[in-house]
Amino acid sequence: MANRKRNIQMKFYVTEEEKRLIDEKMAQLPTRRYGAYLRKMAIDGYIIYTDTTDIKEMNAALSAIGRNINQIARRVNAGGNVYQADMEEIRERLDQIWQLQRRILLSQR
Repeated sequence: MANRKRNIQMKFYVTEEEKRLIDEKMAQLPTRRYGAYLRKMAIDGYIIYTDTTDIKEMNAALSAIGRNINQIARRVNAGGNVYQADMEEIRERLDQIWQLQRRILLSQR
């Protein structure tokens, strides 16, 4: 054992579902040894990270607009008035959404 090229053992646990997924992916390759497959994936595999910060920000802006519109609709349905300030706030929020959409689209180029 002292002459082993790979002398550090690594262990980890998986669920039955994770094991099934590993087996499915491993079946697509010629290897049948877990150690070889997992080592290759850990070293040469890649991770795709998608930054969704802009999308989350846009969703928050959309939610805020939805809340404002609901408040205005309740006031109008109750016989109240629509205020210019409410309409201006909705326009400002819509401008924020358009800016976010442009930024998202430009960042994907």
